[in-house]
Amino acid sequence: MGKSPAVELEVEDRVVRISNPDRVYFPARGETKLDLANYYLSVGDGIVRALRERPCMLHRFPEGVTGEKVHQKRLPHGAPPWVRTVRVHFPRYNRHADELCVTHVADVIWAVQMSTVEFHPWNSRAADTEKPDEWRIDLDPGPTCSFDRVRRVALVAQEVLAELGATGFPKTSGSKGLHIYVRIKPSFGFQDVRKAALAFAHEVERRAPDDVETTWWRKDRDPSLVFVDYNQNARDHTIASAYSVRGNAEATVSAPIRWDEIADVDPRDLTIATMPKRYAELGDLHAGIDDAVWSIEPLLEWAARDELEVPDEQ
Repeated sequence: MGKSPAVELEVEDRVVRISNPDRVYFPARGETKLDLANYYLSVGDGIVRALRERPCMLHRFPEGVTGEKVHQKRLPHGAPPWVRTVRVHFPRYNRHADELCVTHVADVIWAVQMSTVEFHPWNSRAADTEKPDEWRIDLDPGPTCSFDRVRRVALVAQEVLAELGATGFPKTSGSKGLHIYVRIKPSFGFQDVRKAALAFAHEVERRAPDDVETTWWRKDRDPSLVFVDYNQNARDHTIASAYSVRGNAEATVSAPIRWDEIADVDPRDLTIATMPKRYAELGDLHAGIDDAVWSIEPLLEWAARDELEVPDEQ
């Protein structure tokens, strides 16, 4: 069978060519590369808000999600002149990369043309890539952990955030966990944000010891518990953004949710097939995140009080 002819999508004031639009990317329901592009158009404001001006690693699947996955830090060749990049440095290797820096929904659609399914942004922005403005709380369930346990831990995290005066914006991971994002003042480096995240994780563990652990080494963790993964705030550690599709056959989405949905949400129901209608009805549930800026100083005080030091990265 020959390749399907390319189509051109008008994306606001730009045109993006999609080659092989009928190539099936997600076999569970048969969604194609063009379906993926149209999904991202349907949540355009939300995905741009999640990625705006952040260095972004791309997870590309040139043959669809059942094929090889390419982890792409450097912008793929052939980008149109309007696609921006931001240069980031990797001290361990003394190397740098010019990564995608989204400012317009057409940037996202061009990345889809380059077979991108997942978008994994840094938690800092182009203005100062060394000062994070996003604290990420990753509730990572062990292999035998139930999602009900993840739900309980999320509500404990909400309780602690409320006491701190911080506003958390939850989302599904697109897999078995939950993420909570907090917008923070870009006043500290990655190590301090990671230390603050560790102090928060310890407090959640203290309040929910039967559900949570913060054990550093994976091999030593109880597989039935939730690991509050503070290390997702380390430099160059990334997780799928809000509205990012995940690279699985069902095309699940890392979807923003309301706090009152946590008791009933099933992450498997939030896919590129269901999200456009949900977005049309609810809008971007993370729309207020940039207006809810908080300082991590109270968490750094907790870390000092408890003499916490973050371990070396795994």
